Amino acid sequence: MAESSAIMDQMLAITNAIDSFIWGAPLLVSLILVGVFLTFILKFIQVSKLKLALKLVFTSNREDPSHKGEITSFAALCTALASTIGTGNIVGVATAVHMGGPGALFWMFVAAFFGMATKYAECLLAVKYREVDAKGRYCGGPMYYIKNGLNCKPLATLFAMLTIGAGCFGIGTYCQVNSMVEANTIMFGLSPIASCVLITVAVGLVTLGGLRSISIISSKLIPIMALFYIVGCFAVIISNITNLPNAIAIIIKSAFSFEAGVGGATGIGILVAMRFGVARGMFSNEAGLGSAPIAAATAKTKYAAEQGLVNMTGTFFDTIIICMLTGICIVITGAHNLDLNGAALTTSAFTTAMGASWGVYVVNIGLLLFAFTTIIGWNYYAESALVYLVGSRFIYLYRVVYIAIVASAAFMTLEIVWILADILNGLMALPNLIALVLLRKDIVEETKLYFNYLLTKPKNASLIEEGEDFEEDIFKGKSIKEEVKESK
Repeated sequence: MAESSAIMDQMLAITNAIDSFIWGAPLLVSLILVGVFLTFILKFIQVSKLKLALKLVFTSNREDPSHKGEITSFAALCTALASTIGTGNIVGVATAVHMGGPGALFWMFVAAFFGMATKYAECLLAVKYREVDAKGRYCGGPMYYIKNGLNCKPLATLFAMLTIGAGCFGIGTYCQVNSMVEANTIMFGLSPIASCVLITVAVGLVTLGGLRSISIISSKLIPIMALFYIVGCFAVIISNITNLPNAIAIIIKSAFSFEAGVGGATGIGILVAMRFGVARGMFSNEAGLGSAPIAAATAKTKYAAEQGLVNMTGTFFDTIIICMLTGICIVITGAHNLDLNGAALTTSAFTTAMGASWGVYVVNIGLLLFAFTTIIGWNYYAESALVYLVGSRFIYLYRVVYIAIVASAAFMTLEIVWILADILNGLMALPNLIALVLLRKDIVEETKLYFNYLLTKPKNASLIEEGEDFEEDIFKGKSIKEEVKESK
């Protein structure tokens, strides 16, 4: 027993070292810089076009025969949100606050703000470079725009292999199932084995149905579960509304403090807060990771930039709304001062404001729903990566194997699970970020093409003003109106 414990400790030390190296300054700076770069070349599209993006989200659930794809734009967004709105919104935020202090929330917000431009760009490229397989299914994502846009098959293959690893053994299974088992134990007193049986059956029923089944469940479940959790967060905040100004002040002050959470003892507080804020933020919204583009590529849309705008709202909903609400609840109730971590920290914040029964149920029901949708979302991502590598002949075998992995996921150590997920996420980001920078001209050209479309369609007159400021200041050469005139 002592020997196995020593081996586990050694494995933990090794994975921690690898995680610290991967999530060091180079990757954190790269994530932010790519987001800043895309923000500037797209003239702060996450601000100037947020209204248009939100409008598209709520009008993109209609079928259009002229649009090519498998599922509606809204369904594609919900499929992407299924994977992003997960345990990171509850457990990940709490871990960021515990390790990096309240200031981690500030850096999480900053990363998400610039991450919206990143998410727009990667989902745009996914539609531009998607392919149709022999069975008429639309396939896309970083592996396709790396292969077709950069003509670099080795890098595309690397990304696909990392996606399979993350989906089957990291963010897509172990983290989520572990959190679901814990939630079931807290609420219903279920044993890990009983939880595993229930989770496996539920995942199996959805997974075996493929993309259609996943998108239908996601489209129905995502809006309901997000609204449920947001209402709970507002209940906590309203009950502590007098503490809100002080909570915001603590978050901002801690972001630039030399002492930050538990991690402050291991380095300069600002860097620790930044590291955990950016890392957990990315774990939650996956901007720059390259996962959401896989779902975006299946959308029925005529313009790549339009789907980019739709999916850009995923980061807004996931991090700027849900993660920030979770973080504010933790700080506004003073729970951040407790020696708690993960779901226990978030639960403490909710029970302080809502009472033991209600607080526990709001957090853990949210956790169950969030984790379940993440499992089915990442199943599709890993499946798509496998199809890219070896074709579709092993799809059903893969789905059975994935279900078996889910069944065994509850028996992994939580700390190692999170570290492995962090490592795989960081490695996935590298080839994707390289592609986004090298394909920047495609991003600009597709954006220009879409706003050309808005200006030339009378029925889009109400949206023309949304495109006018893209006319000359971002795109060099001829203005949009000149090109429209020539095309006529």
